[in-house]
This record gives sequence, structure tokens and C-alpha cells, in this order.
Amino acid sequence: MNIHVAATKTELGKQAAALCAAHLRRALKENGRANLIVATGASQFEMLSELIKAPDIRWDKVTAFHLDEYVGMPITHPASFRAYLWKRFVSQLPLPLAAFHYVNAEENPAAECKRLGELIRNAPIDVAMVGIGENAHIAFNDPPADFQTEEPYIVVKLDEACRQQQFGEGWFPTLADVPTEAISMSVRQILKSRALVVTVPDQRKAAAVRDSVEGPISPMVPASILQQHAQVDLMLDAPAASLLKKVPAAV
Repeated sequence: MNIHVAATKTELGKQAAALCAAHLRRALKENGRANLIVATGASQFEMLSELIKAPDIRWDKVTAFHLDEYVGMPITHPASFRAYLWKRFVSQLPLPLAAFHYVNAEENPAAECKRLGELIRNAPIDVAMVGIGENAHIAFNDPPADFQTEEPYIVVKLDEACRQQQFGEGWFPTLADVPTEAISMSVRQILKSRALVVTVPDQRKAAAVRDSVEGPISPMVPASILQQHAQVDLMLDAPAASLLKKVPAAV
């Protein structure tokens, strides 16, 4: 695991976007196409705003998937991750993507998991952009996370800490409004990505970062499984890195 610490959240976004862009260019050069996983949430704001400006990427040769969506959530809801990605990423690109496979969990989550699973099995992922939650989740794989299932997408229950984070970030007017279930890309599917760019700003994530990097690998700390991946770049700002025993100098 390569750990990078940026001096500011803006610089963090620039560095993470540059790494992701480099992986995409490599895949496009090698294969003539690229497959990408895109994350959502407050942690990805700066990174996505920089990625859409990255030069020399044939976006029309890129197929994208996203990580998760709330069960029963219409795309018109302010907290919809489909709407988030359309507004902040897909609609802002200089060329249309070859395809973007949105997660639609409105009516039949089990059927949607099957549909997406069939698609992603035929699209080896070149780079996945993910985050780490306050409870150390990756995607919506809350503790105790399922480290065993080979199903690419699964329906999961959202724990109280996860729901509190979504409320705290301002996506919902009350905690009671936060859904209790979601479709999530599974842990093992995320780990099948050739490279992972993990972007984690803010002090509120510091304990999760420490436990994920320096603690044992455990389903109770879902992001700790990233220790097993061969190509992970963990992108932190100084507050998120503040509890690590060995902290690289901020740049």
C-alpha cells in the first residue's frame, strides 16, 4: 500500500485524479479501452472535479461502473448516487463514456444485482476509485463485512454508524430519512480491480484510516482488506492521516 498525504483537500483531489488518469491512460494504450469504478460521497468532490479536466483521455473508450445505491431511492432524490454521478462526473466529461452502468435499486434490487454482476464479470476493472467510511466501510460493506461472497453486487443492511454519517454529511434532513438497505459492490469484486485509488479526507475518518492501515485484517474493519491488494494508493489529507504512527510528509 502506497500512502500519500496532501497538504490540503484540494491538493488531495488533484493528486488522486492524476493517479486515476494515469491508470486510465495506461489501460487505453494497452487495450484500446478502459474500465473504471467511480465512487460517490463528500470524500470524492475534489477528486472528481479534477478528473473531468484530465487531458488525453478518450472517455468514449471508457466504461464505468459505480459502487452502490440506496434501495428504493429515486434518481430525483437529492441523495441519489446516480444523480450525484450524473451531475458531478458523467455530464461534465468532454466526451460521452462508452457506457455507464448505474445502480438502479428502486424496484427490484435482486434482479439489479444479477444484471450488474453479469456486466462487470465481462469487464475487468483497470482502476477503482473508492473511499473509506467513518466506520471503515468500503462501498456500503459495513462491519461485519462479507469477505467471502463472489457475487459482484449484493444487497446489504446499513448499520447505525453508516446511516449517521450520511445524515451528518447533509444528504438527508433527519436520521430517520436515511435508508436502511442498499445495493453495494462486494468486497471481493472491488479487490479484483487492477489498481485502487482510495481517497480519504477529513479528521472524522482518521480512526478508520488508522485501523485499516495499521490494524489486523478483519471484517469488523472492512477497509483493512485493502492491505491484501497489490496496487493500492491511499490518498489522505493531513487530518485523515493524523493518527497514523508513520505519516509521510504532506505534499
